[in-house]
Amino acid sequence: MAAAGAVGLAALGAGYVVLGRQGGTVAAAADGGHKAAAPPSATTHAPAGPGALGSRTELPLAIPGLGPKTRAAIPAASTQVLVASGASKNSSNAVVTLWTRTKDGHWHAGASWPAHNALHGWTRSHHAGDLHSPIGVFTLHDAGGFDADPGSKLPYHHSARFRAGGTGFDGEPLDDAFDYVIAIDYNRVPGTSPLDGSQPLGAGRGGGIWVHVDHGGPTHGCVSVSAAHMVELLRTLTPAGHPVIVMGDRASLAA
Repeated sequence: MAAAGAVGLAALGAGYVVLGRQGGTVAAAADGGHKAAAPPSATTHAPAGPGALGSRTELPLAIPGLGPKTRAAIPAASTQVLVASGASKNSSNAVVTLWTRTKDGHWHAGASWPAHNALHGWTRSHHAGDLHSPIGVFTLHDAGGFDADPGSKLPYHHSARFRAGGTGFDGEPLDDAFDYVIAIDYNRVPGTSPLDGSQPLGAGRGGGIWVHVDHGGPTHGCVSVSAAHMVELLRTLTPAGHPVIVMGDRASLAA
């Protein structure tokens, strides 16, 4: 996929200096935190009813940990929901879980993965340079990376411009951070390369919010998981599943 926006020396991946982009747009929902706990298991939230009490095989009809406002922001067509949940609003540590809705309307949880979010945690009003990750429910349309396509089902833009240099907040190298990315549709135009610099909400609202490879420390606004988990996501998320990410701290997501 060719980059649709102006390309140059820009803040990429919500603040990293790299050759390339800035992006996204969509809905709003949650806030995330410092030491994230794994989301409650489906078995402990089995819906009550005849034959369901005490069942360890019954899947939930709603994703545990998400309150009515958050659930209402998830598109009805979405059958793949990536939940990035932090323990507190000021935390940069999170847990990411991919939930899949079965044909009978129940939700099935995949493995829970450790993740990072922005240095100062989460906000419902993200602005450029505030070092917070935006709280919300955002669609996932486009992927890409410095490394070749590992089998992504989402449109994948392979480019050497996915390059993050320097070091992170804990002194860790950022060289591999953009080997694989999935654009989060916050202040960007869905259906374009993650390198596209279009910002419908204006530059002041920030952009370049991605799911990308974890570098071992807080991000500038993105959500990061290991390279192996990025590959798994790229091979799993499908346009037909209308995937979204629900991201924020645990308390905000419960609203």
